[in-house]
Amino acid sequence: MTETPAPLSSPPGDNERAPLTLPATAADTSAERPWPVRHLSPKIADYIARLPAVWVEGQVLNVKRWRDLVFLTLRDTDEHMSLSATLPAKAVDALGTDLTDGTRVVIHAKPQWWAKQGTLQMAGRDVRQVGLGDLLARLEALKDALAREGLFDTDRKVPLPFIPRTVGLVCATQGDAEHDVVENATRRWPGVRFEIRRVTVQGARAVPETTAAIRELDGLDRVDVIVVARGGGSFEDLLPFSDEALVRAAAACATPLVSAIGHEKDSPLLDLVADYRASTPTDAGKRIVPDAAAEAAGIARARQSMAGALAAGISRERQALAALRSRPALDRPGTMLEARAVEAARLRADAGHALVRSLSSTEAELRELAAGVRALSPLSTLERGFAVVRDAAGGIVRDAAQVGPGDALRIRVARGEIAADVSGT
Repeated sequence: MTETPAPLSSPPGDNERAPLTLPATAADTSAERPWPVRHLSPKIADYIARLPAVWVEGQVLNVKRWRDLVFLTLRDTDEHMSLSATLPAKAVDALGTDLTDGTRVVIHAKPQWWAKQGTLQMAGRDVRQVGLGDLLARLEALKDALAREGLFDTDRKVPLPFIPRTVGLVCATQGDAEHDVVENATRRWPGVRFEIRRVTVQGARAVPETTAAIRELDGLDRVDVIVVARGGGSFEDLLPFSDEALVRAAAACATPLVSAIGHEKDSPLLDLVADYRASTPTDAGKRIVPDAAAEAAGIARARQSMAGALAAGISRERQALAALRSRPALDRPGTMLEARAVEAARLRADAGHALVRSLSSTEAELRELAAGVRALSPLSTLERGFAVVRDAAGGIVRDAAQVGPGDALRIRVARGEIAADVSGT
């Protein structure tokens, strides 16, 4: 709406019908001077009559036909709000299809106030059914907008926990989705626990209730993964799970979120923003927990493999040890010393022989030197009968004139020394 009606005031000519004592405008009223209902209701009708006609969308409920008019309730597709409306029967017949509860329509209507009953009603002039093509076009536009914001990027998605402590489950108050998720998850991992929030998954209450449940479970520290599950349904039935508010709440969820809406062919926008998209609620039950039997078998295989590897390693080491022990050096440790002992004996013998040769050579050399020394020694001359005469001072007497009678002499012969005195010259 672009037009803004003026504040409530007396319509033209109203003062002529109303008592002169009534306040002229609503601002002038008080507890002592109120307006009666008969005076206020026409003013409201006049105020609303100034509002322009508007195109409005919603789902129809409680359709009733009376003569040339069709009465219905127009309910918001997301929130729990509704308006009463009427449509010309001709406009409804022109649709070519019956209006049933849940049908999405766009009507061109003008607000109308029924003064006597004090009720507001949308007086419709034209009606158009919201077709599948229109809904798909809107969803595609919303999908493109959210994609440009990066809400569907793979780097935003987080892996699911291997063994969740508690699984948060958002599902219908009645239906098979809860049973499919819980049954399949418990069958695979008997110890799994669930925190279940049952909500309306179709109609106007679906979006606010599901969004609130996701936020509540996301705030619980013990919940490690959240599953939003719903069974199959028509395209219109699954529209709440493509609602922008719900999709943004799922994108803001810090806990890993699994979307399990409808069947394999169904693909609401919640699937694109979720961290994991399960084809069905049954598939979600199988994906959120591991298979205990398979894990036990894997552990058994791993233990068997480790035991085999350990036994093989021990066997190899035993064989290597036996091979080492079978070597002569370890079987008879003295063997490695025998060769060294023989070599040591040989070296000792060679050293002895070398020492004998060296001593013999030295002895012969000494004999030669001794012979040379003896040849040069005065003793050899004394051996031939010569003597060495020394005076009392020890000097060698070479001339007889050196001594006189009575001088003491010492005569050295080859074997000894003789003391004598000079008796005469």
